[in-house]
Amino acid sequence: MSGVLTALVVLLALLLGIGLVLRIGAKRLAPDEDSVVERINAVLPQTQCAQCGYPGCRPYAEAIARGEADINQCPPGGETGVRELAELLGREPKPLDAERGETKPPQVALIDEDRCIGCTLCIQACPVDAIVGAARRMHTVIEADCTGCELCLPPCPVDCIDLVPRPAPFIWPEPDAPRRSIPIEVRHG
Repeated sequence: MSGVLTALVVLLALLLGIGLVLRIGAKRLAPDEDSVVERINAVLPQTQCAQCGYPGCRPYAEAIARGEADINQCPPGGETGVRELAELLGREPKPLDAERGETKPPQVALIDEDRCIGCTLCIQACPVDAIVGAARRMHTVIEADCTGCELCLPPCPVDCIDLVPRPAPFIWPEPDAPRRSIPIEVRHG
């Protein structure tokens, strides 16, 4: 019985030691919410489209903070994003870099399910995991998660993905709309 007790004590000590190391590591590696990188990242649109030349918004924010990237490389952020970054960093605003692409209205991917062959290439290309499906089965887009980044378009071998304008959110009931009353016939009997 003492062998089992010794094993439990050793296992408990090991788990406590690992927990302590993880706790210390989490404190040291936690992002500083007030850091310049975090504030820049908060301004970026989080489309993860890579049009800026970086694999996502956070790496682009880090490059701006290090002075390796300019503030005008994000087409989804548009001129508004450039102005916000300029104000945040105390720089002069500049025109959006036209070589990176153009600013477009919010859009979302839509898969033509009749043409989808289930190749999974779009799933692998999606940086925000907004496409679901299985191999050799139809895929679909989770509209709420799709950023409209267009990265799913090039790998699709059957061209079954289209980008459509993002629908406006449905709000019901309208707060200022007059309420209709429905007459109810009451019978006494």
